[in-house]
Amino acid sequence: MFSALDVDIRPGSGLGIFELGSSLWSIIELLRGMQNEFPQVDVKFDIDSPTTPIIIHVRPHLDLLFSEYQQRLHTIVLKRFRDVPPVMIRFKDKVLLGPDQILRRVDVSRAVGPTYEGEELRYSGVWFSFDEHAVQSQDQNQEIKTITVTQHNGQDRDALEEVLECPVMCGDIARAVAKVHKGVILHFYPTTTSEPFFVEIGATTVQDLSIELGPPPKIYYREDDRMRIHSRQRTNDDEDDDSSCKNFCNYFQHGVDFLISGATHTVRKIILHTNIPGSPLFHRYQRCPWEIEGVPEDDEDDSPPSVKFTEGAEKIRRFLQPRENPPHMPLNRTDDEEGLNLPSPITRLWGFDGVILEVAEPGQQVVSLTLF
Repeated sequence: MFSALDVDIRPGSGLGIFELGSSLWSIIELLRGMQNEFPQVDVKFDIDSPTTPIIIHVRPHLDLLFSEYQQRLHTIVLKRFRDVPPVMIRFKDKVLLGPDQILRRVDVSRAVGPTYEGEELRYSGVWFSFDEHAVQSQDQNQEIKTITVTQHNGQDRDALEEVLECPVMCGDIARAVAKVHKGVILHFYPTTTSEPFFVEIGATTVQDLSIELGPPPKIYYREDDRMRIHSRQRTNDDEDDDSSCKNFCNYFQHGVDFLISGATHTVRKIILHTNIPGSPLFHRYQRCPWEIEGVPEDDEDDSPPSVKFTEGAEKIRRFLQPRENPPHMPLNRTDDEEGLNLPSPITRLWGFDGVILEVAEPGQQVVSLTLF
């Protein structure tokens, strides 16, 4: 015996447990915690694009569409109401559809109100659609087949537009500006009132991170030492001895890792994750919308050159090092993951002065940016 999927419609805001503007990472985490209620979930995307729209299909009733750049829940589609489990739909204090009911045009008009004539019943933030193969009709008993919830903005929202800023984003990173050899400036939602936080390499402490970002969800007490063989020879004058205990502060919900020096307890490295679909690190981190800021032309330059993760590895390479290709090496992240099969498990590490790019193959998409 299956219990009904009970959802309430909130035009311009959400449907059931799903809030428009939520991040892809947070929605997948939510679904992973409710596997009994949602046992079948598919993630669909274009593997050749770093800014592909992503659809989560929660069988059999829901399609959740996420925006390209910020990976935010843009549109919710509810359909196949009679499939198991059956759907119960509410609007405010009214039940529009139950297991033994049919949702009709007249039911929507009575509950939501009148609207303009057309092939669908369209309201601000929600519309109700009929069978696409049915002849257009104004029959009041015509059955509703699909409900779509999207944001208010006075007009239809384009599937390729970014989500408008909304309360569910509060506290998330809106923009991360990386400064080579210096650190990263984190800008948060709400963008009009939040103060940016500058994480400075060699100066920002663990306590500073905890005050500004809260305690990290995970602390990883062992650095991956496999890259040390490629490092320059260290001297006794180095401030941070490699033999000191170090740890990573993992902020999965922000898409950022910080390597903390065991000697000084300050930030030594910063890793910004792009959350590229199909890559080995997909869904471990929320997308951090980063960009690299260049050197201003003069002291009065208020808009220094910059390059965003969406512009691809080759353009970022030319921005960082225009004259020659950087040294690079392959990395297979599935070496430590038995039973994990991916279409393209190999990434490449491109080394620059103060920067490492992890680049997915094929597609030349930057999976992560490391500042040190």
